[in-house]
Amino acid sequence: MILDRLGKELLFFDGGMGTLLQAEGLKPGELPETWNITHADIITDIHKKYIESGSDIILTNTFGANALKFHDESCSLKEIVYTAVEHAKRAAGEAQTAGKTIYTALDIGPTGKLLKPMGDLDFEDAYKTFSEVMIYGAQAGADLIHIETMSDTYELKAAVLAAKENTSLPVFVTTIFDERGKLLTGADVPAVVALLEGLRVDALGINCGLGPRQMLPILNQILQYTSLPVIVKPNAGLPKQIQGETCYDVLPQEFAATMQEVVNQGAVIIGGCCGTTPEHIKAMTELCRGMTPEPVMEKDITIVSSYGQSVCLGQGSKIIGERINPTGKKRFKQALKEHDMDYILKEGIIQQDQGAHILDVNVGLPDIDEAAMMVEVVEELQSVTSLPLQIDTVDTKAMEAALRIYNGKAMVNSVSGKQESMDAVFPLIQKYGGVVIGLTLDEEGIPKTADGRAEVARRIITEAGKYGIHKKDIVIDVLAMTISSEPEGAKVTLEALKKVREGLGVNTVLGVSNISFGLPSRPVINSNFYTMAMLNGLSAGIINPSSGDMMKSYYAYHALMNLDSNCEKYISQYAGENPAAPFVSSGAAEMSLKAAIEKGLREEAHHITESLVKEQAPLDIINEHLIPALDYVGKGFEKGTVFLPQLLMSAEAAKAAFAILKESLPAESGEREKKNKIILATVKGDIHDIGKNIVKVLLENYSFDVIDLGKDVAPELIVEKAKEEEVYLVGLSALMTTTVVSMEETITQLRKNVPDCKVMVGGAVLNQEYADMIGADFYGKDAMQSVYYAQDLFRKR
Repeated sequence: MILDRLGKELLFFDGGMGTLLQAEGLKPGELPETWNITHADIITDIHKKYIESGSDIILTNTFGANALKFHDESCSLKEIVYTAVEHAKRAAGEAQTAGKTIYTALDIGPTGKLLKPMGDLDFEDAYKTFSEVMIYGAQAGADLIHIETMSDTYELKAAVLAAKENTSLPVFVTTIFDERGKLLTGADVPAVVALLEGLRVDALGINCGLGPRQMLPILNQILQYTSLPVIVKPNAGLPKQIQGETCYDVLPQEFAATMQEVVNQGAVIIGGCCGTTPEHIKAMTELCRGMTPEPVMEKDITIVSSYGQSVCLGQGSKIIGERINPTGKKRFKQALKEHDMDYILKEGIIQQDQGAHILDVNVGLPDIDEAAMMVEVVEELQSVTSLPLQIDTVDTKAMEAALRIYNGKAMVNSVSGKQESMDAVFPLIQKYGGVVIGLTLDEEGIPKTADGRAEVARRIITEAGKYGIHKKDIVIDVLAMTISSEPEGAKVTLEALKKVREGLGVNTVLGVSNISFGLPSRPVINSNFYTMAMLNGLSAGIINPSSGDMMKSYYAYHALMNLDSNCEKYISQYAGENPAAPFVSSGAAEMSLKAAIEKGLREEAHHITESLVKEQAPLDIINEHLIPALDYVGKGFEKGTVFLPQLLMSAEAAKAAFAILKESLPAESGEREKKNKIILATVKGDIHDIGKNIVKVLLENYSFDVIDLGKDVAPELIVEKAKEEEVYLVGLSALMTTTVVSMEETITQLRKNVPDCKVMVGGAVLNQEYADMIGADFYGKDAMQSVYYAQDLFRKR
């Protein structure tokens, strides 16, 4: 079995499939997976060439095989998957391999759709889509599942769960990072590592998007955080167009030399992606075959993550915002009972702006369906904030429901030392991943001494180990007991903190404000105790970040302990130069429309606009609020401070506001707002419409009239529509190497039939040089660049 060899010896994947199929005659727009049925010998022969070039693992020709693409009985998904596995296995049997074991990997690519709330694909529908292919692949005899080219952690989670819950096969995963080390939807390297390790994949890494040399810095980051074997599968450099054919600029020997560096750095499974050929793989295996990979080292880093941020516990102390919790909060209880989601979301945003690193989420009230409410609040919060969340509940049904749909690796509050609690919670952490908070209480209650609490913590850690849950994924809460009833409570808690942090080597958390119940001037006690707790090893405090006293303790402690470089954060906060001042103070002030749009609050933007339109002219509101807000978010997206989900949610909030304004706009103004038409289409043969849909949402919010022709669109239809509508700008999208030929053909036909029409292009397989070669007028590196180009183009016209 491949797991017996994983990490102990260097293993080799194969290379690209699409480029070779094009050379064999795959037509523009033709689906490569259909060749499993129509050109079986060619597929088998490609597999044989890779095996004979030294590959140990062969990917089936199923990258785009899923029910969203293949739903016609004439070409059934089951037949495509079964024949794909059969071809790989037959090639392994026929190739001259001198008895070497060859593994067949079921290749799983993205669906091509964005999941809700960014897109229209439901999480469970994505799960079912992946499950179907994986069940067929396992039944057909695949040796492992390789999920690759993933750019969204939510879709990635759906795919991994589908593999884990429906097969017993090993699961390898590679994602597509850009040169900044980010996924399309914003996740950084530690966030991806945390998610995948939590879901218990067998190996992880990077593929596609970049050449081998560009991947080295990202590989270095991956190796810093992961305890799993690492996979690296680069493209053969950058694509070029030579005499109508797609070529890549890294030749086999150069590719092999860089892959040798990749192995020296720490990768243990290597191969190629777009543009790589049997010659690339042969050069790589011949140069690297005798190398001994670096041993896979356990990394003791506690990471909590969301779709766009990772929080590492350990150095200094982190803030867990406590405000999304009904305990002692009358207004929040009312919001839960009245289903006032706007209030709940604003509480999250306020805490983020006040400095929280993680948001606690507790929605437990009598007469409320806690599981349903928890899922809704988690989903809604993740649409407006990129902060990781802490799932806070004693209801294991609610806990599992939230963990399943959570986009990242959540914190989980909590498990206790009671056997019943551990039996219920640890299987959920084992299945979904998470950093679980262990409370130092058991069947005997809360120990009175620090040693007693440390002993309960030790038992929790030991029991978690039986489920394969590492110490790094356990954070201990030694419990702050109120000093008004237990005079020694604070001393015992502080001593226990130190014992657990230093003696057991795990991170710690506390609900700090518990210490002062029943006392006057509670902020005084709380803030001083908070400082003492941090000094004794508190990794994260559950506090109210809107409390000035608590935040002064936080910033002062980090400055005093040299955990704030040059006291920069302290100075920024207290020298009157804080550019990130919250847009609202402690929930008291009214939010502006600009702020509501920036934060992606649809309902809030709708209500504020209804009030504003009674006082201001609609066009003034658009110019003074909508456009500045979208520009602010767009610039943040370019800088990497705003992530794709936030960008899209802001666009949706602006759309909600504009819907109100449109009713009040004078007829001639409305016409003026929609005068510039733009056609958008994903080119023939490509069903991936993620990029196109993102550009569409943003262009519409900048008042362009978008004619969306959808995906898999023939060049003739695009030309016909451009002539009919007298369109001056066409935007074309492609994700797959095999469909870029369709993009070039579309541009050629547009130039011939609609010569005045400009063409902008975008997609994962493109770059500026390639866009120039196929005759595009503009290459959009991201969605906002396309908006700026369109604005400039029509301004000059």
